[in-house]
Amino acid sequence: MEYEILKPVMEGQIAILTLSRPQAMNALNSRFFDEMDHYLQQLLMNSQVRALIITGEGKAFVAGADIAEMADMDSDQARKFSMRGQEVFGKLGLLPFPVIAAVNGYALGGGMELAMACDIRIASSKAKFGQPEVGLGIIPGYGGTQRLSRLTNLSDALYLITTAEVIDAATAWSMRLVQKVTEPENLLAEAHRIAGLIASKGPIAVKLAKEVIRKGFNSSFDEGLKLEHQHFGDTFGTESTEGMKAFLEKRKPQWD
Repeated sequence: MEYEILKPVMEGQIAILTLSRPQAMNALNSRFFDEMDHYLQQLLMNSQVRALIITGEGKAFVAGADIAEMADMDSDQARKFSMRGQEVFGKLGLLPFPVIAAVNGYALGGGMELAMACDIRIASSKAKFGQPEVGLGIIPGYGGTQRLSRLTNLSDALYLITTAEVIDAATAWSMRLVQKVTEPENLLAEAHRIAGLIASKGPIAVKLAKEVIRKGFNSSFDEGLKLEHQHFGDTFGTESTEGMKAFLEKRKPQWD
């Protein structure tokens, strides 16, 4: 498949995906979800990938779903469109390496939902976040009603979704929606720095840490602890041998 909406590149062990539909402010349509699904399947087959950065081309990260495509949908078509988005975005959390959203501009509607589906969010100081769906007489459909309250809190989620207010990067940071805010010219460099830090660590440990954190977050505390000690033990006898040996020998570990 030729990528018309996505521009994927590899830089060493870091995958970089640029959403490239600037004439529509990178609005999400069915073609996007098909291409994204295909791309994520390719990443799963590439054992060298240690981190993924997702960003947008132009002045938007993603300005929302494609309203022109949705306008004539009936209820059943809309449900399928929502389920497709939930399915594809859900696969980001299942990747065996962290996904970093480098939010360069507007992250509205489906764009904010895409950013929230990533593991880490870095925002340009010019970025804007919002869930404007109720202003169109609809609700978020790609996980926004569920992820936003889990990343911030119940009241902030209710406020942002029911008012459709757009917030700036500083406000998003204060709500813990993003982990860092940078100047626009430093955004990708900071995303690369973080991805490089991740790539330098034990890949099995990073994979299991992501899995335990994500599964534990949606489980009870005791269930999370059980999963933690199981996977803590799973790391021994694998790359832990090299990691601990390198520490004792005062050198950088050489991961396979």
